[in-house]
Amino acid sequence: MQDIINILLERKQTISTMESCTGGALANLITNIPRSSEVFKFGAVTYSNEFKIKMGVKKEIIAKYSVYSMETAQEMSKNIVLYTDSDYGVGITGKLLRNDPYNKEGLINKVFICCYVKNKNTYYKKEILVDKETREENKREVLEEVIKLLKEVLNDKKNKDI
Repeated sequence: MQDIINILLERKQTISTMESCTGGALANLITNIPRSSEVFKFGAVTYSNEFKIKMGVKKEIIAKYSVYSMETAQEMSKNIVLYTDSDYGVGITGKLLRNDPYNKEGLINKVFICCYVKNKNTYYKKEILVDKETREENKREVLEEVIKLLKEVLNDKKNKDI
């Protein structure tokens, strides 16, 4: 994460997050880095459908694709950018080690990660299956994949000149 923060600092760019299954773990990881306050604008933990919708995720997207879908992760990543006017937004949704009695759709342990780049109107997406024994271990695995995705996004030539 230090490398990501350094790149954002160098470019004078910002990032915000909207997390569900990771419960703010990404925001925590970011804010553990010195000077992250210069690039991190906002982190939302939208554990319920109600607050995903209040933060801009279209209820029609949730109804059509489920809250556990790439379409929802895309909405999360874009809407957090719109809410905060950040350069990058990360949306994370998925099920970790349990069924959700309110949202029966979707596979257990499947996580959807999306990074939205505002000035290019581009989405970078990743789906993963986690297989650890605890939620904490699965969150760490998701964070590792988020870091890989963010490095890919920041190293993509078309995003270097934003």
